[in-house]
Amino acid sequence: MRAILHPGLVSAQRVQVLPAYARVLSVLLKPGLSLLDAVTQALPAGATSAVLRLHGGALFPLAYAMPALSTTPEHAVYFSPRLEASGLCQLETASITYGQRDGQPWLHCHAVWTEPGGTRRCGHVLPDQAMVCAPIEASACLLDGAQFHVAPDGETHFSLFQPVAIAALQLEGVARNSLVVQLRPNVDVCNAIEAICREHGIVKATIAGGVGSTVGAAFDDGSVVEPFVTEVLIRSGRVTTDDTGQLRADIDVSLVDYLGGMAQGRLLRGANPVLVTFELLLVPD
Repeated sequence: MRAILHPGLVSAQRVQVLPAYARVLSVLLKPGLSLLDAVTQALPAGATSAVLRLHGGALFPLAYAMPALSTTPEHAVYFSPRLEASGLCQLETASITYGQRDGQPWLHCHAVWTEPGGTRRCGHVLPDQAMVCAPIEASACLLDGAQFHVAPDGETHFSLFQPVAIAALQLEGVARNSLVVQLRPNVDVCNAIEAICREHGIVKATIAGGVGSTVGAAFDDGSVVEPFVTEVLIRSGRVTTDDTGQLRADIDVSLVDYLGGMAQGRLLRGANPVLVTFELLLVPD
């Protein structure tokens, strides 16, 4: 399994997990707002953190960034200058981590979309510079008892969404025992999720949200993404037990690498280390 060396001190805690309450709801992102404002408005009043999956609708303009090599020793990897899609873009799917930055709403979004002429792209959407121009359907998991909060990360030298505990309101209809998760560099995505489930006695779970990066990628069909800087979104994910009773994380992703290549498939267990970060929510059945 490949690995990445970041310039900062390596944190001893490679996996962050916090218990949370999670309420699943369907919302509609309305046109005429930035992606950030549309998500904030669609969620219930007072919501401070959630993970979402988006489907359909359109964005224009759509400003975004691509994964990139770093040009300075301050970072091991980086991201491109601001890019803008050419015209109205049909959204295929997106995964979002929604939380707080400096006391204000912020979000981390990786998406797949199609531009005029049929060009299909994937990238990191700039949430305050992408406008919703046709309604977007979203499945949201609203969090209570924990939230994602942007904070400086000493290992990667980026500011990243990290789980923090907050006072739980324990609202009626909210299911307990979901787990807010952040995976750190060089941790295998599938193995880590399976280990978390074993530790917490979870035998079946849905992986909600899912925004991050991996050191290239290896899929269970044998295909490999060699370029090592990627942006990844989880399209769907489940943890179940196999015929031998062992936990198994099946995670389907889309990604783009720093050369602009796109790939899609199911992650090969034990072969996909995190590049910078991976944010997700585990919701037990």
